[in-house]
Amino acid sequence: MLFSTVAVAFSLFPLALSHPLEQRQNALPPVISATDESVLQLALYLENLELSLYTGGFLNFTEAEYIAAGFPPGFRENVGVIADHEKTHADTISTILRNAGKTPVPPCTYKFPYTDPVSFVNLANMITSNGIGAYIGSGALLTDNPELLTAASSILPVEARHDAYLRTGLGASPFPTAFDTAVTPVFAYNIAQMFIVSCPQQLPIIILPQLTFVSPVPPPNLQPPVPAGTPLKFTFDPSSFFVKVDPNAPLYIGLINLVTNVTFIETTSCGSGCVTAPVPQGAAGAAFAVLSTFSGGLNENQLTQFGALTRPAEVVLS
Repeated sequence: MLFSTVAVAFSLFPLALSHPLEQRQNALPPVISATDESVLQLALYLENLELSLYTGGFLNFTEAEYIAAGFPPGFRENVGVIADHEKTHADTISTILRNAGKTPVPPCTYKFPYTDPVSFVNLANMITSNGIGAYIGSGALLTDNPELLTAASSILPVEARHDAYLRTGLGASPFPTAFDTAVTPVFAYNIAQMFIVSCPQQLPIIILPQLTFVSPVPPPNLQPPVPAGTPLKFTFDPSSFFVKVDPNAPLYIGLINLVTNVTFIETTSCGSGCVTAPVPQGAAGAAFAVLSTFSGGLNENQLTQFGALTRPAEVVLS
């Protein structure tokens, strides 16, 4: 009797589930402004990038290769689960845009500079940190649409869990800081450009000149953290700046780290198109360095709008 009751209950389970699922599908948040659309298109642009990244990390290496590199059994399978999550995010955002009569931005062709499981996971930590920062930085733009803000907020902790899992696999702290770093939409889009070969359609966001982080290269397990005072080396092409800059004028690194804090550090020249700047006290986790002629007084939004000579270079400090 007990068996038959349980069997009937399970046979009815799909029927009981059908209505909630239909309601959830019909309850996707609306797009009520041009700002909503721009935030969604950027989110989709970054989700497509992460989908390609994690799909490659799953397909390009075997379980045996992950284990030989020091990762626990099942790590490759979970990289595949992360790829599935990214596909779900991308598909859902695309559906929200189509429901509003908008055309979702298509995927690009990407290049990812990894050669083995360890370099893949380190790269995934960097790219996911940019995605996390983009979701944090875009939240304030969605305050006129609480439903969409809630939906976007539900993706953010999933991305953070992905990153914590990756970092644990490396032997790094899964939670290196008490706060994550917000990244403005313009900066998040520009950080993604270093992995783009070509796109059938780019977003209407300015692409800033490149700033390249050269050294120090953090150890594979991100331990120990890069200590304060360590010189960070960057290279750039002065001829690519959108404004004329006196070659003798001092340059500064605006280091965005921990929420939206920007620390301005005077640089030391190491040759044409080369500067160094020391890590400031208290900096940790993922930081984003922007070259500027401003010595301070700008918040992250102002640095984005008129203070940046270059796009950000991501620096993993711990």
